[in-house]
Amino acid sequence: MRILLGLVLVCVAANADASEAAPGRQQAATLDRTVRIQMDYLIYLPADYDKQERWPLLLFLHGSGERGDDLELIKKHGPPKQIHEGKNFPCIVVSPQCPKDQRWQPMALSALVDEIVENFRVDEDRIYVTGLSMGGAGSWSLAVYAPHRFAALVPICGGGEVNRAKEIAHLPTWVFHGAKDPTVPLQRSQEMVEALKKHGGDPKFTVYPDAGHDSWTQTYENAELYDWLLQQKRSSAK
Repeated sequence: MRILLGLVLVCVAANADASEAAPGRQQAATLDRTVRIQMDYLIYLPADYDKQERWPLLLFLHGSGERGDDLELIKKHGPPKQIHEGKNFPCIVVSPQCPKDQRWQPMALSALVDEIVENFRVDEDRIYVTGLSMGGAGSWSLAVYAPHRFAALVPICGGGEVNRAKEIAHLPTWVFHGAKDPTVPLQRSQEMVEALKKHGGDPKFTVYPDAGHDSWTQTYENAELYDWLLQQKRSSAK
């Protein structure tokens, strides 16, 4: 299923237009510009979707190799691949596609989550985000952007901002990485795990001793991951 997201965000105020600025002096001005976000994504609804009032939501972020304008690329790895092969998920699964030559933008992803919450039966206390490589990094950055929106975080072979780990130390997190990763060094995940612990977090950390960059195949095939994930609920503490 292919759906196009188009959101319009408008900033309005009453100060002077920038074109009225006078040389030699500083004055107030206002940005009044429309920002449009368009994003293609795959959405999966459980087979018995209509029989339940609220469902968990899993947001999956692909890696750099699946960027572009062909949604079939997203089915190469992770939950979209498993769904394509016939696996049933007990949750809504949303898999957006990042445009070519771009990286995941937290504001756009947050807008996508807003769209899904508004139009589908989402349990807002059970929204999870996961991703691999570039998507792993995107998962970290989205969690930092909206630290109290998600119930759990599963970044795979992606680094984050260590200096902002304090903001998401409360978030249940399970990190995965291959010890022999030549693309994203294991150190990137280690640093984030240590930073979370420093600020009182209790992240789970799985290192595959013989894995290279592909540490996601065995992760997403691990039933224990989904059992753990679906047990997590957003904390009411802010």
